Amino acid sequence: MKKYRITICFALAALIVLAGCGGAAKYPNYYTLNVPSPPDPPAPEGVRTCLAVREFRSPSYLHRGAIVYKTSPEQIGFYNYQRWAGDPRDFVTNAVTERLRASGNFAQVRSYDGRSDIDYVFSGRLEKLEELDYGGAIKVEVAISAQMTSLATGSTVWTNEVSEVGTVGKRDVPGVVAEMNATMGRAIEKLLTPAPAASAVQKN
Repeated sequence: MKKYRITICFALAALIVLAGCGGAAKYPNYYTLNVPSPPDPPAPEGVRTCLAVREFRSPSYLHRGAIVYKTSPEQIGFYNYQRWAGDPRDFVTNAVTERLRASGNFAQVRSYDGRSDIDYVFSGRLEKLEELDYGGAIKVEVAISAQMTSLATGSTVWTNEVSEVGTVGKRDVPGVVAEMNATMGRAIEKLLTPAPAASAVQKN
């Protein structure tokens, strides 16, 4: 009987420990990038040039899912429980495609699928999307580069690269993500200003 009571005590203790561990379990928080949509595109007049946008590339650490921070220019860290709900490359690709379509400079703007019935291919790279935790105030940095290539000749007819830094107002992860959204919006706007135009590239 004594041995039985000891076994019960051990079982109850184990249940208490497990309950405590369950209460302390942490689950990831997920965030998404979000910038205002561009206005509806104007009706194209006399524009027949078609453009296809490739999926943006990025360093591998930017699409691992975790939000990135830097404690120095050389050291990269990852939040354990603060993650992107989707691949940032997809977001940038879609946002740039929408803005190129809204420019009205092309008869058609679509995702690149390898077909040859287009005139130009737009390629880009998300270079940086990270929180900066050094040099005083907490900041975020977004850097993007892009180019447009003629499918007929293979030559580059337009290129641009931008880097934008924003200061975080509220020092928590939602505040960092909010500033990343604002800085991303500015970076995309700057990247495409002036937007590549069919009439301009046709002269090259």
